[in-house]
Amino acid sequence: MSSALEGMAGGATRSVKARMGRGAAWALLALLVIVTIFPFYWTLRTGLVSNASLFEGNQGKGVIERVLPDDPTAVNFRRVLGQATEAEILEATGRTNSASFNYLTALKNSVIIAGAIAVGQTVFSALAAYAFSRLQFKGRDALFFLYLTGMMIPPIFVLVPNLFLILGDFWFFDFTGESLNWIPGYESDGLFLLGTLPGVIAPFFFMTPFAVFFLRQFFLGINRSLEEAALIDGASHFRIFRSVILPIARPQMITLGILTYITAWNEFLWPLVTVGRFPEKQPLTVALGVFTTQQPGTQPDWSGLMSGTLLAALPVIIIFMIFGKRLVDSIQFSGIK
Repeated sequence: MSSALEGMAGGATRSVKARMGRGAAWALLALLVIVTIFPFYWTLRTGLVSNASLFEGNQGKGVIERVLPDDPTAVNFRRVLGQATEAEILEATGRTNSASFNYLTALKNSVIIAGAIAVGQTVFSALAAYAFSRLQFKGRDALFFLYLTGMMIPPIFVLVPNLFLILGDFWFFDFTGESLNWIPGYESDGLFLLGTLPGVIAPFFFMTPFAVFFLRQFFLGINRSLEEAALIDGASHFRIFRSVILPIARPQMITLGILTYITAWNEFLWPLVTVGRFPEKQPLTVALGVFTTQQPGTQPDWSGLMSGTLLAALPVIIIFMIFGKRLVDSIQFSGIK
């Protein structure tokens, strides 16, 4: 009898400890969620107030009053969208010569650039991944290892070679933009792709080491009996890739396309070098960067900047909310750590 009572007491103690452990885990998870979401909330809060009110003192205000926006207004978002009047701009910023940028044009450029890079990288990386995972040829593994070392090269190292690629010739410039040296017999045709959207897209259109590695990991796990059956039926490797491999790999290719789209959307340095001097070709990241450098006076236009930043991040946030579970599942299935 005493043993039974002791067993019941021990079970109750373990149950209490289990509940306490789950409660602590949920509390930690809630804290992490708050820490993650708070910067987005503060960006929204800053965009909903006038620029002048950001620098007002907080003496006498409670924590809730400091966190919630005072007299919220949508004028900053209307400014970014180009729908605010001069009187509204003057009231929100305290000046009439406030910096601005064409949000809709920059949004269109970002969609074109990110979409083209995502489609190109997904298609050509799938072809390369199929060759490295399913075809047998001499030196395949050594070539793949050599190609994979490209993941260790910082992007800044290929900035100048990529710039020569889109310029279309091999001249060198001094700091004034005047050409210093010409290759004899070589005629330049101007700036070529500099200042154009194809110039931003070109160096990243075909494939990257990560994209090939990501799809190769999945292709290695596909049952070879499907491929062997197709070969017996007389199918070519391209037919096998198109009719057998692609239908199976569709979820992983969609995942790669989304990851590539988000990466291209957030790219800043290369578009700045390529189209930084061409406002009509700037994507959102560059347009926002230029916006911060155009602030007149000494007081930055934080409200306008936060409004533009939130609108620029909104498409990517929506994409991740829709496809977030698929991204996590596909990455885990492909063996990427």
